[in-house]
Amino acid sequence: MQKDKWLFEITPKNNLLDLNLKEVWQYRDLLLLFVKRDVVTLYKQTILGPLWYLIQPLFTSVIFTLVFNNIAGISTGEIPPFLFNLAGVTTWNYFKECLTATSDTFKKNEAIFGKVYFPRVIMPMSIVISNLLKFGIQIFIFVCFYLYYVISGYDILPNIYILFFPLLIIAMGMIGLGLGMIISSMVTKYRDLTFLVSFGVQLLMYLSAVMYPLDLMREKLINAEKGTDYSWVVDINPIAHLIEFGRFILLSDGDFSSFGIVYTSIFTVIIFFLGLLIFNKTEKTFIDTI
Repeated sequence: MQKDKWLFEITPKNNLLDLNLKEVWQYRDLLLLFVKRDVVTLYKQTILGPLWYLIQPLFTSVIFTLVFNNIAGISTGEIPPFLFNLAGVTTWNYFKECLTATSDTFKKNEAIFGKVYFPRVIMPMSIVISNLLKFGIQIFIFVCFYLYYVISGYDILPNIYILFFPLLIIAMGMIGLGLGMIISSMVTKYRDLTFLVSFGVQLLMYLSAVMYPLDLMREKLINAEKGTDYSWVVDINPIAHLIEFGRFILLSDGDFSSFGIVYTSIFTVIIFFLGLLIFNKTEKTFIDTI
């Protein structure tokens, strides 16, 4: 008896670390549809529409400049405070959007996941890719202000490390995706995490030196009189290293260490594959628990 030949064969995953890019490629049209959906529907039926892509980072940078630089008196050296904050906010926003949007993948898509098969990892991947468009618009705005300050006479120039900027964005996306997949898997059992994510992201932003130099943050966390040193909070935070590295390559300002780069690279790989492992494991049983 001749065995039937099928175009696609769905089999259980034996390797939980299997990203299965071949299968993702087969569903590339669906991936593009999800990307288009994420871009088009986000600000649909809003008055300002895509202008929110610009308003959010600009207003955030203005508020940071008023509060942290003008009122608190935090110095940004030779770099204009607004441009300093805009560089940090633009880089941070990409990570934040990837993390928050992917952290409720199972809960948000339980209806479609329970009816049809497709590689579930496509859903969080589409969010990371669609956020690249938003990031591209915001980095264009940053370049416009950058050129304005250069023409105005400020001595700010990027350096050779600008070639590593795409790797920095990939690292941001991988950490956001990895953490998002971990949280999304845990949300299927513990709904409280949904509220913790938005709260935790706000706290993480203050610990990631988005609005002040990394060195200044380290100094403030060391109290010589009391003999306390909490600067390790900065050193174990990979996002703080990425934010500082981003400002260094864009503005030639700030400092980063070889330890920070190596530590962040290792953390990025580990958190991505850990997220993939937990996501693939949860994929098999989440419909019974959600």
